[in-house]
Amino acid sequence: MSNQTTSSTAGRSGFQLPRWAGSFGFQIIAALIVGLGLGLLAKYTGSTKSNPNGLGATLQTVGSSYVSLLQTAVVPLIFTAVVSSISNLREVSNAARLAWNTLLWFAITSLVAVLIGIGLGVLLQPGANTGIAGDAEYDGKQGDWWAFLIGLFPKNFLGLGASSTVTDTGAVTTSVSFNVLQILVIAIAVGVAALKVGKQAEPFLALNASALAVIQKVLWWIIRIAPLGTVGLIGNAVAVYGWDTIGSLGKFTVAIYIGLALVLFGVYPVLVRSHGLSVKQYFSGAWPAIQLAFVSRSSIGTLPLTQRVTERNLGVPRGYASFAVPLGATTKMDGCAAIYPAVAAIFVAQFFGIQLDFSQYLLIALVSVLGSAATAGTTGAVVMLTLTLSTLGLPLAGVGLLLAIDPILDMGRTAVNVAGQALVPTIVAKRQGILDETLYNAPRTGEAFREEETPAAVERELAESKA
Repeated sequence: MSNQTTSSTAGRSGFQLPRWAGSFGFQIIAALIVGLGLGLLAKYTGSTKSNPNGLGATLQTVGSSYVSLLQTAVVPLIFTAVVSSISNLREVSNAARLAWNTLLWFAITSLVAVLIGIGLGVLLQPGANTGIAGDAEYDGKQGDWWAFLIGLFPKNFLGLGASSTVTDTGAVTTSVSFNVLQILVIAIAVGVAALKVGKQAEPFLALNASALAVIQKVLWWIIRIAPLGTVGLIGNAVAVYGWDTIGSLGKFTVAIYIGLALVLFGVYPVLVRSHGLSVKQYFSGAWPAIQLAFVSRSSIGTLPLTQRVTERNLGVPRGYASFAVPLGATTKMDGCAAIYPAVAAIFVAQFFGIQLDFSQYLLIALVSVLGSAATAGTTGAVVMLTLTLSTLGLPLAGVGLLLAIDPILDMGRTAVNVAGQALVPTIVAKRQGILDETLYNAPRTGEAFREEETPAAVERELAESKA
């Protein structure tokens, strides 16, 4: 009845939005254009960073509020996702060796990706020559190795910290922060402990799985309002930094996509071929998941399809795939946690006129490899960007600056993430002699699944479940 009413109303009005106007991609592009226009309007009506006018202050508030929403979800998402992934080891025989090999190959591929990112950042200089001077509070305060290692040890159960400052009026304000790596250490310890406890831990693991599902639903709501956040973020960036921002962000986008292409079409095929497997079969088998990842921009949202293609197309045993693929969806992020933070850290340093030395480039590589385990399938870029910048002591203002164009980058990043999440289990299964090579080499008909399991059908099912 409601559908008929809606149709008749649309018919009487004579106006109906085209289908493409309701797509998320169109909304993001429209938000970028609107944000650019509002940012320029704010700048040319006198808005500055230190003294914004009404429009500038509104854009700043909208953008910072959206970043705060994303950061708020990081702590519970990381904890529940990592514990849930570790709990899947209950279903795997010879779990310890498979887990070790999986984590090792996660680290190896992440290291290669981050080195590519560092090389592109140094070679292309995406943030250089902006004419923007670094703030004095950041000069000479880059992070060091000792502080990074000390920071790995949790100071409390949630890895939270608090600091108080006194304002000019005498008021005391307190801010709460979190250390992503400390949360990761805590989550791993709790997950391993739950495995050791066994049956008594089942109620806890069930509660954790339920909490993860609820958090993912909340995150989906946050993602859906990304166009509004994009208006605020890009508008504020343009209002504060002007046209230099647009040019630099364009160079940054090009650098990121070059890195993603090198990993997806260079590094991954070399790894596949070096293990005696067909590159064509890998791409044809994993492509449905890669395609959906590019559209959905969510590794966790693509997880059901990634696991299906890993098992049914690439021949990875179900018991092992049920551990490795979900773990990869929260920790294996060659796009979000390797290439992106490497190029982003160098971009922010160049943008604000801060010089990095060789030891800091090494620290970027270490943070990216270790920190990739602290990413999450919907906020991985936010986590890694915050973690890398804070570890190096770089301006966190770079988070808001880069998040303005994040939706454009996120499509390619997520596609590479998912490709790697299918690749590593395949390589490990091959090395351990448990890969079904007959299934891996089976002819592809172009219809990897039954009609109800096609990527389009899975995407529709995903959208309906989140509605």
